[in-house]
Amino acid sequence: MTAAETNHVQKPLSKRACPALCYLALAATQAFGASAGLKSLPGHLPDPARQLAPKGKMVATDHMSLAIGLPLRDAAGLEVFLKRVYDPKDPAYGQYLTPDQFTERFGPTRDQYEQVVAFAQHNHLKITGRHQNRLVLDVNGSVADVQHAFNLTLRRFKHPTESRDFYAPDVEPTVVVDLPVVDVIGLNDYILPHPLSVRMESAAGAAVPRSGSGPGGTYRGNDLRTAYLPGVNLTGAGQTLGLVQFDGFYATDIAAYELAAGLPQVPLQTILLDGYDGVPTTGPNSGNGEVSLDIEMAVSMAPGLAKIVLFEAGATGFQNDILSAMASHSEIKQLSCSWGWGGGPKTTTDNLFKQMAAQGQSFFSASGDSDAFPAGTVDDPSAANSPSDCPYITVVGGTTLNTSSGAWGSEAVWNRGGGVGSSGGISSHYAIPAWQSAVNLTAAGGSSSYRNTPDVACVAENIFVQYGNGSNGAFGGTSCAAPLWAGLAAVINQQAVALGKPTIGFINPAIYALATGPNYSAVFHDVTSGDNTWSGSANAFHAVTGYDLCTGWGTPAGAGLITALAGPADELNIVPASGLTLAGAQGGPFTVNSSQIELTNSSSATLNWSLLSAPAWLSLTPASGTLPPNAGAALQVQIPEAVAELAEGSYSGTLLFSNQVSHRSQSLAVSLRVGQSLLQNGGFETGDFSDWTLAGRGILNNASTGSTVYNAVEANGNGYNVAHSGSYGAFLGDTQVATLSQSLATVPGQSYLVSLWLNNPTKGTGQRFAVNWNATATISNTLFSVNAPGVMPWTNLQFLVTATQSTTTLQLAAENDNSGFGVDDVSVKPLPSLGFQSIQRSGSNCTLSWRAAAGVHYQVQSTTDLAHGPWFNLGSSSLGTGQSLSVTDPDAGDAAPHKFYRVVVSP
Repeated sequence: MTAAETNHVQKPLSKRACPALCYLALAATQAFGASAGLKSLPGHLPDPARQLAPKGKMVATDHMSLAIGLPLRDAAGLEVFLKRVYDPKDPAYGQYLTPDQFTERFGPTRDQYEQVVAFAQHNHLKITGRHQNRLVLDVNGSVADVQHAFNLTLRRFKHPTESRDFYAPDVEPTVVVDLPVVDVIGLNDYILPHPLSVRMESAAGAAVPRSGSGPGGTYRGNDLRTAYLPGVNLTGAGQTLGLVQFDGFYATDIAAYELAAGLPQVPLQTILLDGYDGVPTTGPNSGNGEVSLDIEMAVSMAPGLAKIVLFEAGATGFQNDILSAMASHSEIKQLSCSWGWGGGPKTTTDNLFKQMAAQGQSFFSASGDSDAFPAGTVDDPSAANSPSDCPYITVVGGTTLNTSSGAWGSEAVWNRGGGVGSSGGISSHYAIPAWQSAVNLTAAGGSSSYRNTPDVACVAENIFVQYGNGSNGAFGGTSCAAPLWAGLAAVINQQAVALGKPTIGFINPAIYALATGPNYSAVFHDVTSGDNTWSGSANAFHAVTGYDLCTGWGTPAGAGLITALAGPADELNIVPASGLTLAGAQGGPFTVNSSQIELTNSSSATLNWSLLSAPAWLSLTPASGTLPPNAGAALQVQIPEAVAELAEGSYSGTLLFSNQVSHRSQSLAVSLRVGQSLLQNGGFETGDFSDWTLAGRGILNNASTGSTVYNAVEANGNGYNVAHSGSYGAFLGDTQVATLSQSLATVPGQSYLVSLWLNNPTKGTGQRFAVNWNATATISNTLFSVNAPGVMPWTNLQFLVTATQSTTTLQLAAENDNSGFGVDDVSVKPLPSLGFQSIQRSGSNCTLSWRAAAGVHYQVQSTTDLAHGPWFNLGSSSLGTGQSLSVTDPDAGDAAPHKFYRVVVSP
């Protein structure tokens, strides 16, 4: 997570009062004077607010959050770049940008960003989040200050279709002409984010296939791969997938689904935004089922994913904050959204999608579940249709799938009737993109001037979902289809990466070129049956041969589409594709994340292979061989003795294999961590709790008081002092015991040094902190515990522990009712075996040397009575540096012919 993203997660501050920003630059006073001309920002006033009688004004002292959008620095230049980077004939093809490169080339300038910051501060709006791309600035302020800043009045109305009130401005917002602002999210809440899934029970009696392996013939798990990826061994290994979410999930539901479906457990990471605490909502309007559905579909299509990252903003969150956070994580190459939101097309939202495309990220969005969009309605700002016609993403429609003995049989347009079915339509806002302009849209009833949707499709009915903390049921909706396509993108990218090619990124230019070429039937199942018509659109649209406005080009046709987008795979396949990691103490022993590497031959002919190169600290047996057709062989990983002499540090290398038939070579990344901490993100420098499991409250919103932070990753400043080193530390300030934990791969009998830095800036009641080793639901081996510690400066806590199991949990437990502990630089380092490497005697001097881990204090002791002691310290303790240490005993002469020595750790 970037600094900008993290600051947004930290929306305002701790439970303590924090210093106010009490200055106002002269430039700000000049820039926002009353004489400056104003410009209007359209698209913020929903039509119902123009027509309904208001119930009254919003309370002036209430607080609200906004996401202010800024314009691109070079919009025309970005369009040229996107055209080039997706043109296979251009030298710039596949040369994607990093987030920093995008910002410096196309994002707003630093001066523009600071100009908007000054505008906000001048109007008493608190800056709650800066974004790396400088396209979004998050603020929070009173209703009165928001009204003054944007020259409007906020009023409350009775919602015409929902049992709630909504707020909206009386006019469109205005700002000074030269202020670089294009839109503002949060000025109305007429449309809340809406999940694009529906329960099957809502369509009782609907005729749907029941040919899956799940309960009642529903589809789950491998049913979907069998139908769409028959014979494909790729699993998305090494790839990470991101999901847009406005609600939370129960990890137990996902684990239960994976177990029942026979799928591996894919690690899940949650990034909380807009003050959301991650707790799933309940009741009839809960989006928890949507979140579970998305995760389970992604895992079903790509069960080898390295991780799924959920960007969660809660029911009142802002899409631009989620999308900006996703764009900052450009290492996540496939993203999916199964939610719709209101407001119509937004410039900042579009710019964020363009950033993703520039960075090689694929974004798949559900087309919607309301059947065909009548003319002019897809861009209706008063409907939750966005972003279903955006031309910078891939829009996914839905089908009803019929399988035969698990294999793909046929598909029709998903349409339950009554206005529930695969959405498609014609934009009235976006011109037809170049990659779509070559399509003959006459038969489909599409437009040759404006954007047509969807682009592709996948199954959207009869899907088994486990959700709701133990519930399950059958779901439908295009929200089933979008994460399936994101999972497919992970599979395609796995092959692309293995072939040394760029990730597929924004796939629309490629798939439209494929579909209009001679091999259309080899890459897509063309859906030619059904329609998405309904009473509001009785004649449009119908499935036709080729592209249509129900299912786009159709559904994926397995290996044909993968090969067309990523290139042909080599017959020599290597597992694990994600690479190999070895870790241990200096001198060993070393654990390996896989004790073997498997080579398989997917061709019908014999294949010869050889290992061309390997790092000196790793070897494989055998190093060459022959693989029969459709067979495999396991290679044993071996660690040479020379590894024991390596100094502490991280080492990386590559295993290079050769297919001696195709003469292609493939590489497998390997890494060795000697004496490094087993903990991930121990310094919290990702800006969040990545790799940690938090059991406790995070950040809670309150409309009148802003946000309360209980447990979060913060930067020093604004009342926080939680970073001992680096940029971030953990703020642990729950009013009940909360825990942070990680499960670590340990070696039974191995010694480890647990170390962390702790502070407590304020004395108070209800303060306690504990460190537990090997903590489970029934075991709590407490290494340290303190109650009411008082003011505590930064203090280093160290504990020498021994593992008894192959998996050990480190747990930090904290409660701090009126303040918050600062925790940083947590590590669990494997220690070299205690023993002397050499003993050299010269006269009465005896010099002893041993391996010493960096940062660990060692004490050499001696005795003349090995059986009974006592042991005496030989000089003072020595601090390890990661290399060998030595001490000399000057009194080892004939006076002590039977002197014995030992070295111990003294943390």
